[in-house]
Amino acid sequence: MQVIEASDPLADQRVLAVRDRLRAGPQSAGDGPAANVEAVVREIIADVESRGDAALVDWERKLDRADLVPAGLRVPGETLAAAHQAADPEFLALVRRTVANIRQFQDAILIPDPPALVRGGRELRLRYLPIDRVGIYVPGGKAVLASSMLMTLVPALVAGVPEVALASPPRTGGDVHPMILAIARELGVKEVYRLGGAVAIAAMAIGTDRVRPVDKVFGPGNAFVIEAKRRLFGRVGIDSTAGPSEVLIIADETADQAWVAADLLAQAEHDPGAAILVSPSRRLVERVLGQVEAQLSGLSRADAARQCLGRYGAAIVVPDLDAACEVANDFACEHVQIMTTCDEAVLGKVRNAGAVFVGPASTVPLGDYYAGPSHVLPTGGSARFFSPLSCNDFRRANSIIRYDIAATAADAGDVAAFAALEGLSAHARAVRIRTQPGTGAGR
Repeated sequence: MQVIEASDPLADQRVLAVRDRLRAGPQSAGDGPAANVEAVVREIIADVESRGDAALVDWERKLDRADLVPAGLRVPGETLAAAHQAADPEFLALVRRTVANIRQFQDAILIPDPPALVRGGRELRLRYLPIDRVGIYVPGGKAVLASSMLMTLVPALVAGVPEVALASPPRTGGDVHPMILAIARELGVKEVYRLGGAVAIAAMAIGTDRVRPVDKVFGPGNAFVIEAKRRLFGRVGIDSTAGPSEVLIIADETADQAWVAADLLAQAEHDPGAAILVSPSRRLVERVLGQVEAQLSGLSRADAARQCLGRYGAAIVVPDLDAACEVANDFACEHVQIMTTCDEAVLGKVRNAGAVFVGPASTVPLGDYYAGPSHVLPTGGSARFFSPLSCNDFRRANSIIRYDIAATAADAGDVAAFAALEGLSAHARAVRIRTQPGTGAGR
């Protein structure tokens, strides 16, 4: 994990190189070079467009070593029920407690329809409606991300989405992980597909005989998933192109070095995962690095975490906390943690972040699994313009415009004037005709 001492961090090329490396999006070892990712995804999409279910079956055999037939792409209801029946009751109890936390937060932030604006004979309002049909992708590669499933699926249910299709890669032999199936059954999802990666995204976006297309696709994934979502955006809505996990920790000399080290390692073990420490205290940085080495030996994914810290980790020593906040805003990371003597003041200066964890007790895994806000967050610097996933992303708005004839007559002159400026005479006529005597309903 490199250490950079920067008197002017945003002018320091070493700091900017770290930022740019995160924005480029670290890829896991199995993802291959970017050019290969693009070529493979292009081929998958074209094949699904051309051959439909047959393409899905062939790609699943090739990529996931799953021996499927078209009729077996969808998980039967009895398989969902059996997985739920076989699930550990303690696991299901944990799921229910977690769901309750997520649901409570999402219910609290669901945007209501605002009151109508009434001006004379004009009524102008906005209404929010759930998206008709969404697809949710649940990765099942290096780790089964049951938490991501909950953090995506529960907001969809709170939003009132009537149709949810879920896809997750089959394990060798052809079945989706039973934990995913049990959660689906617990939350009432009946439509689950044995599809992984870019194949799943293509199937849900394009549609086949066995998989009806969705209106918007949600869920994290590797470089192939991200590329598929990017290429299919427009044909289908997407949540974002979120990449690997990342944390930036702002800490001063009062922070507990063991806690800071533990938080850095918690992100690094994602493999890939990025961990950045920004501090005005060189002494703290040195102690944290010592703790990182001490704690690595006890981790189940120690080698992966060490490699990630070497590739995507950095400790940046800055002049003061103001400079630390400037670095945080420039990096615009997925997670920002604040551990200082003036946490609220620092929070007030941090603008760009997916989620901010304030105070030494507020470690990122609380948000990853249990607190309530979705952990599906912008990464790679996109917190400058993206927000955390919420129930409101599963809805869309209609503008509702209602005029009576007197209001139309009052505004007709200005509307016709604009239409004339743009050379659109039919626009002008459409409003003018409503002001002419002897016209109207039934004539």
